[in-house]
Amino acid sequence: MKYTGKSRARRRAVASVVGYAVYFICIAAVVTVVLFLYGRVQSDGEGNKGLIAGTMLGCILFLALVCTLADFLRRKFLVEKPVSAILNATGRIASGDFSVRLEPSHLYVNYNAYDEIMENINRMAAELSKTELLRTDFIANVSHEIKTPLSVIRNYAAAMKREDLSQEERHEYAETLVSAAARLSSLVTNILKLNKLENQEILPKKQPFDLSEQLRECVLSFEELLDSKNLNLDCDIDDITVVSDASLLEIIWNNLLSNAVKFTPDGGKIGVSLKREDGYAVVRVSDTGCGMNAETGAHIFDKFYQGDTSHAQEGNGLGLALVKKVIDVLGGRISVESEVGKGSAFTVYLNGERDE
Repeated sequence: MKYTGKSRARRRAVASVVGYAVYFICIAAVVTVVLFLYGRVQSDGEGNKGLIAGTMLGCILFLALVCTLADFLRRKFLVEKPVSAILNATGRIASGDFSVRLEPSHLYVNYNAYDEIMENINRMAAELSKTELLRTDFIANVSHEIKTPLSVIRNYAAAMKREDLSQEERHEYAETLVSAAARLSSLVTNILKLNKLENQEILPKKQPFDLSEQLRECVLSFEELLDSKNLNLDCDIDDITVVSDASLLEIIWNNLLSNAVKFTPDGGKIGVSLKREDGYAVVRVSDTGCGMNAETGAHIFDKFYQGDTSHAQEGNGLGLALVKKVIDVLGGRISVESEVGKGSAFTVYLNGERDE
C-alpha cells in the first residue's frame, strides 16, 4: 500500500482526536475520583469540615501532581526530545555540516509533524550537501582550467624574452600565446554565460527568425576547420522559421558543430539537418568520430566533464553544459545517440516553429 501525504494527514487528524479524547477522559476520571472521595469522606467524617477539607486538598494535590508528572513526561519525550534534535541539526547545518541526518521517531505511515520536519531537514541537508560538492568541484575545475593557459602564457612570454630566438620560433611562440589567451577568454565567457543563465539574468527574447539561414551561416563559419581536416559535410536543411531567441540558439549550434569537428578524425563525415517533425523544428548534428559509451553519455552535460581526455586541451568541458542550459531555458529538449568508434548524433527539438 502506498501512503501519501494526504493519508498521513488523515492519520494525524485521527491521532489528534484520539489524544483529545484521552485527555478528556483523564480529566473526567480525576473529577469523578475527587467527587467519589468527597462523598466517602463526608459520609465517614460525619460533618467534620476540617477533615473533609484536608482530605480533599490532599486528593487534589496528589491528582494534580500525577497530572503534572504525566504532562512532564509527555513533553519530555514527545516534544522536547524531537525539538532538541531539530535544533541541534539546524545548528550543525548553519555551521556548514551538511552530513547531519535525523531519525524520525515513528514509522513512515505514522509520521507526526516533528517527523515530517525531520524528513524535510534531511532532504534540505542532502540538497545543500550536493550543492556544496558541486560548488567545490566547480571552483577546483575553474582553478585548474584557468591555471593551464596561464602557465602557457607565462612560460612562452618568458621564453620570448630570449634574444637568440629566431623569427620563426618567435612567431610560433606568439601563436601559442594567442591560442592560450583565446582559450582563457572562451573559458571566462562560457562561465559568465552559464552563471547568468542559471541565475536567470539572461531571459530569452523570442521573435520570428529564419532558423535555416542561421544554421547555414554557422556551418560556413566552420568551413576552414572542415577543410583543414578534410571532413565531408552532409547538409539537409529545410527552410523553417521559428519564434525563439536567435542569439541563444547560436550558442547551441556553435558548440555542437565545434564538438563534431573536434572529435571526428581526418577524412570523416559530419551531418547537419533541419526538419519539421510533429510540430517541432528538429536539428540533428552527427559525426563519425570516436563516439562514447553509456557511462560517458550520462555525464556529458555536466560542467567540466570531458569523457575523451585526449582532446582536453581543445576545450574546457563547459560547451555541452551551456547547450543543455540554453535548451532548458528555451523550453526545448536534446537527445544523444552514440556508439564507441562509430560516432555521435545530437538531436535538438525546438518549440516555437512557425510555418512559412
